[in-house]
Amino acid sequence: MKRTCFTLITTLTLYSMTQAQPIKPPKAAIKPKELITNGHKRIDNYYYLNERENPEVINYLNAENTYLDQVLAPVKELQEKLFDELKGRIKQQDESVPYKEGTYYYYTRFVTGGEYPIYCRKKGSLQGAEEVMFDGNAMAKGHNYYQIGGYEVSDNDELAIFAEDTVSRRLYTLRVKNLKTGKLYAEAIPNTEGGSFAWATDNKTLFYVRKDPQTLLGYRVYRHTLGTNTKADVLVYEEKDNQFYMGLGRSKSKKYITIGSDHNGVATEYYLLEASKPTGEFKTFLPREKGHEYDIVHYKDKFYVRTNWKAENFRLMEVPEGKTADRTAWKEVIPHRPDVYLANMDVFANHLVLGERKAGLTNIRVINQKTQADEYLNFGEPAYVAGIGYNPDFNTNVLRFGYASLTTPSSTFDYNMDTKAKTLMKEQEVLGGFDKNNYVSERVYATSRDGVQIPVSIVYRKGTKKDGSAPLLQYSYGSYGYSTDPGFSSARLSLLDRGFIYAIAHIRGGQEMGRRWYEDGKMLKKKNTFNDFVDVSEYLIKNKYTNTDKLFAMGGSAGGLLMGAVINQAPQLYRGVVAAVPFVDVVTTMLDESIPLTTGEFEEWGNPKNKEYYDYMLSYSPYDNVEKKAYPNLLVTTGLHDSQVQYWEPAKWVAKLRTMKTDNNQLLLHTNMEAGHGGASGRFQALKEIALEYAFMLNLVGERQ
Repeated sequence: MKRTCFTLITTLTLYSMTQAQPIKPPKAAIKPKELITNGHKRIDNYYYLNERENPEVINYLNAENTYLDQVLAPVKELQEKLFDELKGRIKQQDESVPYKEGTYYYYTRFVTGGEYPIYCRKKGSLQGAEEVMFDGNAMAKGHNYYQIGGYEVSDNDELAIFAEDTVSRRLYTLRVKNLKTGKLYAEAIPNTEGGSFAWATDNKTLFYVRKDPQTLLGYRVYRHTLGTNTKADVLVYEEKDNQFYMGLGRSKSKKYITIGSDHNGVATEYYLLEASKPTGEFKTFLPREKGHEYDIVHYKDKFYVRTNWKAENFRLMEVPEGKTADRTAWKEVIPHRPDVYLANMDVFANHLVLGERKAGLTNIRVINQKTQADEYLNFGEPAYVAGIGYNPDFNTNVLRFGYASLTTPSSTFDYNMDTKAKTLMKEQEVLGGFDKNNYVSERVYATSRDGVQIPVSIVYRKGTKKDGSAPLLQYSYGSYGYSTDPGFSSARLSLLDRGFIYAIAHIRGGQEMGRRWYEDGKMLKKKNTFNDFVDVSEYLIKNKYTNTDKLFAMGGSAGGLLMGAVINQAPQLYRGVVAAVPFVDVVTTMLDESIPLTTGEFEEWGNPKNKEYYDYMLSYSPYDNVEKKAYPNLLVTTGLHDSQVQYWEPAKWVAKLRTMKTDNNQLLLHTNMEAGHGGASGRFQALKEIALEYAFMLNLVGERQ
């Protein structure tokens, strides 16, 4: 690897290479707004930035984008090189491993230069004629953003429901296509939940979830008969509690249409309707009860139930059809284990498959339904992720599962559950001379300030010195019980090959170490998440993986909140921080129930209308705790149409930091004016955002090659 050293220019009065005048950052106008909650007064100078249609706001966001381009002009070529590099590792003409459902084999493929997948199928065998169901590239024409939010094929294989989003607000329009003729039906139902729809067995009745366009919460389920006026659709269920999220689908057995309402960490409730009786009434599987969460899978004449009833880490039970609401009829299949978290399950005619977590790693357990003999699949790496794949065929003895590690590209396996034969169906092809043997992964544990052992997954290129001289990027999320597993990234190679070490901190708030790991990182224990991240940083420095002049941190969404809290707590540890779509204005957002996601997340963060939670949230909210002190170099990204974290949170945060921080480090805001929470929709366009983040960090350690 060739290195080029240069003098870093990090002051905000940067001089470009082509002009003598200093580059001045934009300043948002100060317009104080008084906010009073629980008798406490706050002054928000930038509250008005939430006016999405206000030309002044749009001009400010555009000015920030221009400023970022000016500041990073010296590494524009590097950014372009990185983009080409990232793109160059991707096999442009590619195809997924087909799966069999009914009489068809389904798969997606990409064509050279294509941004979007093409959804295809073949009847009878893989030697059959290809049928193109949806050509994402053709459908995306004329749109700056495009996403197909799932599809569902009817029982007679002739029709398909699909959903499309052309704005990136996750408000999908539901359409129906005749796969035999290619005809699109007249139905175009707006404001629906992508992926939450189901066919009845009559091939003409479908069910879908309607979303509230303001809160973006799915709250109503409708029945529609193909070819009729959508205004006549029948409301079959309405969720009255706006703290619940709702989904809809068809059971693997195809017998039931299922509505699921879930309040994360609080309660679950399912409603069932036999798919052969579409005009019937949905019946409750088991009424919701605070503190009880459960999942169900239908199997022959019974249901398997994954439940936390008297089992913090969940256990598996079974119950006959018709007796589901009677918990005395529930029979235990797999007991609760304090050291194993039961994460998910799948069922086959002769086998039961469980996804479990132990010691922070994922495991797949296969149980023979007849003999009850079981086994765990062996993966043989110190840090990896394995998961049950999509297995729609109930009558097969072959399990499809996925595997990856920090050094092994994403792989698809078929496992014969009778013969124990494991077949690699496909390993993600990484172009550009990639050799997994050139990289090393480690699993270490950092001790937190309260004595808890925090797992850390690490990867670097062989030959990288662990003497404190290497730059290191530390990543984490740490919320909602979402586990950040040590998977593979071809993009990450651009950092590793330039001497970076990459570390994932498996901090509390995730669920890597079981349900307690999550419970100890939410609500009034949320600060454990931030403390764990900082303590891992100090461990990495102490053990000479890096030093404070070369340590970088990155997180997005709730992980962006983590970034904001961390640099308020320990800014001196980091050279630079990337906060992607960061949730940083915690108190104000959680007080506004009209904002998407707010009401459903009171059990994650707390309800600030309650003074105890208000005071606690206020004590760590990044926006409210900006101080007059030095901060690290900071790159903040957002999307104008973000439905999860509204763009004004990062915009306000950056505006406030500009007036408060005492350093001369870079403070950059990039707003994608055409996208939302997930960034650009195309497979290559998204790489431009990664290239921007990498160029920002590489620039700060003197790397322009």
